[in-house]
Amino acid sequence: MPPHVEPVTSDPTQPDRTSVVVIGGGIIGVCTAYFLAAKGVPVTLCEKGEIAAEQSSRNWGWCRKMGRDPREIALAIEALRLWHELNRTIGAETGFRRCGIVYLCKTQADLEKRQSWLDLVASAHQLDSRLITRDQAARILPGLAGPWAGALFTPSDGRAEPGLAAPAIAEAARRNGAKILTQCAVRGIETEAGRVKGVVTEKGRIACDSVVLAGGVWSSLFCGNLGLKLPQLKVFSAVMRTEPLPGGPETSVSGTGFGLRKRLDGGYTVANWNDNIAEIVPDSLRFGPDFRPLLKLHRDSIRVRLSSQFVKEWRTPRTWALDAESPFEKTRILDPASRDEILHKAQDAVSAAFPVFHDMTVTETWGGAIDVTPDAVPVISAVDTIPGFFIATGFSGHGFGISPGAGRLMADLVMGETPVVDPSPFRYSRFIDGSRPLPSPLA
Repeated sequence: MPPHVEPVTSDPTQPDRTSVVVIGGGIIGVCTAYFLAAKGVPVTLCEKGEIAAEQSSRNWGWCRKMGRDPREIALAIEALRLWHELNRTIGAETGFRRCGIVYLCKTQADLEKRQSWLDLVASAHQLDSRLITRDQAARILPGLAGPWAGALFTPSDGRAEPGLAAPAIAEAARRNGAKILTQCAVRGIETEAGRVKGVVTEKGRIACDSVVLAGGVWSSLFCGNLGLKLPQLKVFSAVMRTEPLPGGPETSVSGTGFGLRKRLDGGYTVANWNDNIAEIVPDSLRFGPDFRPLLKLHRDSIRVRLSSQFVKEWRTPRTWALDAESPFEKTRILDPASRDEILHKAQDAVSAAFPVFHDMTVTETWGGAIDVTPDAVPVISAVDTIPGFFIATGFSGHGFGISPGAGRLMADLVMGETPVVDPSPFRYSRFIDGSRPLPSPLA
């Protein structure tokens, strides 16, 4: 059962023309639309289903700098700066609160890995992250149990509510002049002399100068119909929500086998830090060499398995005409089943670390699909071979927390303005120019 998301009503009519079309109503798409609209740019966002109905409402709700890939850290810093002022800026509740985040370390080897990140990443950016002892962790996390070796702690990191944030930002974009269209799949783009001149939706054509693809796990399929290679796979996991639970930690925390965040309602979002599933699908074969280093690096936390998903995706058309129904109309909302075996392990792990969770009542569970790139770093980039076409996808489980920074960066790139951070680590071309980017062992 999917988590609750605040509904966003669609605008009643599709415009004939706009400046920018954003494809995808997840947190990245709505942030991009918001920052474009805030610049006074005419923008129309098209979502095949509902705003934030897929991974943008199914994630943990963490907003962090800590533990980021070195290539993402500047963008994460900008994102946290924006999160801190976002409720006031948009005049709505996103659920953001500064609460701090703790990574509990079971062994000395775990602590040494975190120390390496502090030395090589955090210190270069003057972050407030620091290693703490087990006793210090217990003061931050009342009720902590178990023989932890210590922890990594970042007081300035925070949390937000996935079911509130993207809808609130979408409505803020609309107040700034954006059009928000739901149940409106984009089938493809049209070009003239090689340059974007419009999109074709299931409801007709919209002329435009630029298109931003923020399609999450659907982005590679969309690009394939344009003749573009975008190596991307889905990683599946599961999350649960509890009833209000007095006595639990205010600070978000992860440890071996679990991660948790306190919710505005006093309950908790709980998930499994170490257990994710990569289904073998046709794209696994197409992009296998690209993803081999990532799967090897994370072999203890990503299980590869074969299921009926292979046949389902094999039957999905790879190309389609723009006057015919697209795959995006056939699946309005990707709603993976919850994985009970993953959640049972998480429940055991969190109860061992915080005995108060022995009494938790689970009221909701859901599955989610994370859009992953071979180096676990997103694409936030122009596509040089199709002027006017931009991609913002592949956030590899980091998208919610980094979304305000990503949306601002993408708006800068679309408008040809000085980018808020160096965009070169996020360039699309790294996957097609022979660079063969690798995942960072520090993240």
